[in-house]
Amino acid sequence: MSARRRELHIKSRAPNATTPTPATKRHYQTIPTPKTKVAAMQRAMFLRSLRLAIPRATPTRSLSTITRSRPTTHPQYTRSASHASPNYVRWLSSKSVADEKIEEITELYATAQDEFEIAMEETEKQTVYAEEDRTAAREELTKVQEAYKAVVEGPDSELASEVKRRIGQRIRELEQGVAAMEEVAQNQD
Repeated sequence: MSARRRELHIKSRAPNATTPTPATKRHYQTIPTPKTKVAAMQRAMFLRSLRLAIPRATPTRSLSTITRSRPTTHPQYTRSASHASPNYVRWLSSKSVADEKIEEITELYATAQDEFEIAMEETEKQTVYAEEDRTAAREELTKVQEAYKAVVEGPDSELASEVKRRIGQRIRELEQGVAAMEEVAQNQD
């Protein structure tokens, strides 16, 4: 190698202002900061949710197929910490009679309310169907009143007071609405 070539070779290897030195070289890996950690966690959670959303070729086994039932060597009745029988606990957690009666009356009330709204609209517009709709609303109101009256006048006074307290006001409002609607219809004739 000639001296001139060696000199050029050394100059090309020597650092100068245009070539970066290892100390000034840009690092492509960033030091994790709290923001980048949070972003990485969010990205990982998002990707995991996408993976879980894709249906698998082989279905996952349920817990019931993994576990086997043990033969019963003990009686079915086991005492709990409350010392109450399972049937008694089940009875306490189920709906009360008042809840069942109120649900029944509420269903009838909803139907009567719908009929009333339709009849009121038809009455205000003075359509051909207004009379039939008022009759249907009155019939549905009668069904609600009969169911309500059967509970309120029944032998259980505690049940009657509970039903009165919870839905009595709504039934009275519906009765007043139907009466007002019929009065409007009479004034139109």
